[in-house]
Amino acid sequence: MTFTPSARLSRRALVSAALALGAATVLPTAGASRARAATAGPGSFPGLDGSAVPEITGCAGWGAREASESVVVLASRPERIVVHHTATANVTDYSQERAHELARAIQTYHMDLQGWIDTGQHFTISRGAFVLEGRHHSLAALNSGDRLVRAAHCVGQNSVAIGIENEGTYVTEQPPEAQFSALADLCAHICRQYGVPASEIYGHRDFNSTACPGDALYALLPKLRQDVAGRLGSTDPVPVPRHPLNLLRDWSGDPSALTDSLSEYLPQGLLGPARTRR
Repeated sequence: MTFTPSARLSRRALVSAALALGAATVLPTAGASRARAATAGPGSFPGLDGSAVPEITGCAGWGAREASESVVVLASRPERIVVHHTATANVTDYSQERAHELARAIQTYHMDLQGWIDTGQHFTISRGAFVLEGRHHSLAALNSGDRLVRAAHCVGQNSVAIGIENEGTYVTEQPPEAQFSALADLCAHICRQYGVPASEIYGHRDFNSTACPGDALYALLPKLRQDVAGRLGSTDPVPVPRHPLNLLRDWSGDPSALTDSLSEYLPQGLLGPARTRR
């Protein structure tokens, strides 16, 4: 998520909302060279070079609203990937419906309560390992390999980094294996498309004063980089990243700051059925 700097440095907190299940139709989401209709389960398919391409549901597929103003598409490639968690409940509902509800709830929060033009991140991965486009045109830009959507997920990185939200709170608990594997698949695809090295995968806390993506997921980033490198065909150890630039505060001495800094705050009632598209 990208936010503007303020006295409150975090963007999110823990959610406690009951789910009202809603349905959404999955539409074809990949670009022309990788066109394939989304199915009822997460997965991947072979690209033109034989590499695995993760199945990504586009904005239309999960019932996104239109952006409130034109989304800026930059004629440049990203330099890195920034990993986030949503700090929502670690649900055991791994369904596609839940993934779509989450995507709609995040967009509603970002647009109606944060005042942003659209969803802040480029992509979202549900606990059920469904990969979703976040901000409009992110998928088309990724498929092109030479463009980047300006987003709103990490202060100072929104025009140079791809932001990926992972559903859940990963302070002490690790993400489900399938979700982590989907994250590695997506990161590898991004790296392949844009020429980003596996060493340029970071956590949100590396750049902003936040606990995101949680201690447990942050501790898995070295494994993530190595898994991505493997998917790219390398068995060499991945170099230590050039960052972090940000020095974290002492979270243990400031528990309220830890709670406030976790991630996405989704108020009651945002997780619900798809809106009627006009």
